[in-house]
Amino acid sequence: MDDRENNDGLENETETGYEPRGKRFIHMKPFSLVMLVFGLVLATAAVTFFALTTGEDKVVEVISPQNNTNVDRKEFKKLYDAYDEMKKTYYNDIDETAIIDGAINGMIEALGDPFSDYLSEKEARQLNESISSSFEGIGAEIQELNGYINVVSPIKNSPAERAGLLPNDLIIAVDGTSIQGMSSSEAVLLIRGEKGTTVTLSVRRGEMSEPFDVKIERDVIPIETVYAEMLDDHIAHIHITSFSEHTYEELLTALDEMEKQGMEGLIVDVRQNPGGMLNTAIDISDLFVEKDKNLFQYEGKGNNPEIYVASNGRKVEVPVTLVIDDGSASASEILAGALKESAKVPLIGIKTYGKGTVQTPKDLPDGSNLKLTTAKWLTPDGNWIHEKGIEPDIVVEYPSYAMLPFLDPSVEMNEGMVSPSIKAAEEMLAAIGFEPGDVDGLYDNSTKEAVEALQEKLSLKVNGILSGDTTYGLMNELRDKIKNDDPQLMKAMEVLKEQIGK
Repeated sequence: MDDRENNDGLENETETGYEPRGKRFIHMKPFSLVMLVFGLVLATAAVTFFALTTGEDKVVEVISPQNNTNVDRKEFKKLYDAYDEMKKTYYNDIDETAIIDGAINGMIEALGDPFSDYLSEKEARQLNESISSSFEGIGAEIQELNGYINVVSPIKNSPAERAGLLPNDLIIAVDGTSIQGMSSSEAVLLIRGEKGTTVTLSVRRGEMSEPFDVKIERDVIPIETVYAEMLDDHIAHIHITSFSEHTYEELLTALDEMEKQGMEGLIVDVRQNPGGMLNTAIDISDLFVEKDKNLFQYEGKGNNPEIYVASNGRKVEVPVTLVIDDGSASASEILAGALKESAKVPLIGIKTYGKGTVQTPKDLPDGSNLKLTTAKWLTPDGNWIHEKGIEPDIVVEYPSYAMLPFLDPSVEMNEGMVSPSIKAAEEMLAAIGFEPGDVDGLYDNSTKEAVEALQEKLSLKVNGILSGDTTYGLMNELRDKIKNDDPQLMKAMEVLKEQIGK
């Protein structure tokens, strides 16, 4: 991960109206402490806990068991009694700081909310230092989910993406150390690191699958968030990888360039986009929604929903489709909701992640950090998509070979061997046109011949053994096929051509 966290929330319980860009954020658990709470800038730096947040400060009172002015608060009497008894009778000296941090962590865990989190002073400082010093890591958004660390989405062109990590992969261990039960912030501290260093993740893909190891070399995380290209028939494809501080300006530049090239239709792609800044999501949604129509709704604790509406600013005037998947989360879902319900833009792909809450981060006086879910956001029509996601108008699934596990190049596969990894390799070979015979996990002569044909194509030593460069070559060929034969993108083009009349 590139060392972000899972900060998925909106914050701001008292603000009204559309604020200037940069004040309201959709966070993902941040790369840095700040990202850890703010989350989006991550795409450039670390592993995120993706979240939607705004920039309002909240007042958080830290109550010490030694503070006599609060002893009359009856709800804390039991806590004070337990603390005093522990300090008085425990057979050894106690670490007061660790005990208090543990109590706070316990309160957070008792909420049962994976998006609320607490970082001790040491954890906050370590994460903040590691993130502020560089934008290096593996490049993936993560969150804690039911005791496991779940990959929300790898960042485009990041080491995590190149290694084959996918949304919903579960990270079981880091460098052989189990991380089950850890918070996302604790996991980030193990996963992130300097460029050139390596980390080995044990990953489970699917509930019944066996874990497999993925060795990833950390690198600088790309900061570009908008990628544009002109496809056939003057249909533009713009992929937005996150909603960061400069994404809106990047998008305007991309739109200008596509318009110069004669854009007649536009595919907006937010697949595997875990979210980012709320203001950015609002500004981008505004490009596609008519003036005074709803963009989204914000509902703070105890308040009625506050409705945000589109302005009279610049608008995209060509037909549009939006491509989504289960890695589209938070800010991506705000855009998807606005386009689906207020702009009647067709959504194509698979159901989105389902992140509809807002978190407020707060630095405590001692340097620790508390992040609590403080609000929820709704679609223009008032739908709460939390843990539900947004359904596409046209469902187009990924091909089965897009979900195959990573193959370890250090493991040699040869004739006569049988294993689940060999079966995955056979599926890959079949997908890219090298027929391995029966796809049964047995490395027989047909499998060997398929590997030899692949080695010949890649100008590698032809020995029929699958390992090293041959394994890397196989996975690269599959990655190219997934990119070039993209059924969701092809369907989006088909829909646009019908609208344009081509």
